[in-house]
Amino acid sequence: MEISPQRRLDIIDALRRGTVPRAGLDTFAVGVDRWQAALDEELQRVRSGAGVFKAVRGQYGSGKTFVARWIEERARRQGFATAEVQISETETPLHKLETVYRRLIERLATTDVPEGAFRSVIERWFYVLEEDALAAGDVSEHDTAALLARTSKLLEERLAEITRHAPMFATALRGYREAAARGDAARAESLLAWLGGQPNVAASAKREAGIKGDLDHFGALGFLQGLLAVLRDAGFSGLVVVLDEVETLQRMRGDVRERALNALRQLIDEVDSGRFPGLYLLITGTPAFFDGPQGVQRLPPLAQRLHVDFTTDARFDNPRAVQIRLAAFDQSRLEEVGRRIRDVYASHAPSRERLLGVADDAYVRDLAQGVAGRLGGKVGIAPRIFLKKLVADVLDRVDQFPDFDPRRDYALTVAETEMTAVERAASGAASVDDIALDL
Repeated sequence: MEISPQRRLDIIDALRRGTVPRAGLDTFAVGVDRWQAALDEELQRVRSGAGVFKAVRGQYGSGKTFVARWIEERARRQGFATAEVQISETETPLHKLETVYRRLIERLATTDVPEGAFRSVIERWFYVLEEDALAAGDVSEHDTAALLARTSKLLEERLAEITRHAPMFATALRGYREAAARGDAARAESLLAWLGGQPNVAASAKREAGIKGDLDHFGALGFLQGLLAVLRDAGFSGLVVVLDEVETLQRMRGDVRERALNALRQLIDEVDSGRFPGLYLLITGTPAFFDGPQGVQRLPPLAQRLHVDFTTDARFDNPRAVQIRLAAFDQSRLEEVGRRIRDVYASHAPSRERLLGVADDAYVRDLAQGVAGRLGGKVGIAPRIFLKKLVADVLDRVDQFPDFDPRRDYALTVAETEMTAVERAASGAASVDDIALDL
C-alpha cells in the first residue's frame, strides 16, 4: 500500500513514542480483514439513519485501541466524524454523561481536522444553511439581515424535533450565529464553548442568548441528538464514538461503578430505541470486564444486552454480533507487523536499500523473539515495546549511521522503567485476563 511521506512520519513518530498512531493504520493492520465486511455493513446502516452499538473485547496486548482507531479511520474515509473518549474515574467518569459529551466534543475529528473539529462542523452547517436559503431564491446574498433571518428560520425548521428534547441547543446555536454575524467574537466563542459542554461560560453571554445554567447528565443526551442533526445536515455520514478503557469501571467505588454501568445500559437502550440516528457507539474492554464479578455481570440487564456465546471455536465468531473478541498477538502476527513497519519506515527513506538489507526479515524475527523472551515469553504484551525498539533503537540508527549493524552494535534490553505498570504486572501475572487496563 502506498503511503505519503507525511503519513509515514506520523506513524513512525507515534511508534517511536510507544503510542498507537491515529492514522495510516491500514498499512500495518494484521488480522482485521475478518471484521471489515461487517463493519462496512454497520456503517452503511448508520449512514442510512440507524444507530449501532458495538463492543470489542480482548486481553491486554490484543490491540483493542488499535482496532478502535482503525475503525475510526475507516469511518472518516467514508464521511463520518469520529471521537475517541478515554473513560477514567477522575477525568471522564462514565456516569457523568455531561463530561463524556464534553470530551467527545474536544476530541471530535473529521478528515480535514484531526481533533477539535466542532467549530468547523458548526461553520460548515451554517454554510449549508446559507446555501439552502439562497437556493430558495427569495433572498439575496447581499442582504445580510434577510439572509440571517432566513438562515435562522431554517435552523429552527431543521432542529424542530431536537428542540423538543434539548431546546437550549437550538437557542445557543441561534445566539452563536447572531453574535458571529455582528462581529461579537467573544460572545460567539462563549456560546460555542457552552454548546460543547464547557462549564464556567460567562453568565452575560448566556443571559443575552436566553440560556440558563450548565449542561447536566440528561441534557447531554439531548445535545448529542443536536450534534447528530447538525452533522447530518452538514453532509457528514454520521458520528462514530469510541469509549475506550471502559474496564476501568471495575476499580471504581461500588456506588460509582453501579451508576456507570447503568449509564452504559441507558446509552445502549437509547441507541436501540432509535433516539440517536447516525450514531455508531463502540466500547472496548477486557474479558474480565464483560465476564467478571466487578464488571458487566453486576448489572443483569446490561449483561443480557451484551451477552455473546464465546464457547465456540473462534474461527466461527460472528462479526455481526453485539460483541466481538480479538485474539491475543502470537509470534507470527508480531513478526508480520514488524515487517510492515520496517517497510513503512523504508518507503521514503534515502537509505531504503540499506534499511531493507540490514533489518531484513530474519533480523525482525529475531528481535520480536527477543522482546517476547524478555517479557517471559508473553507475546501478548510485546507489541508496543517491540515496535518502539524496532523504530527507535534499530531503524533510526540504521538510517542515521552508515556503519551501524544491529546484530553487532545493539544489545536488546527491556528495563522496568520503560514498561507501563500494566506491562510490568502482565509480564509476571499468572494470566493476562487478570489485567484490567489497556493502554
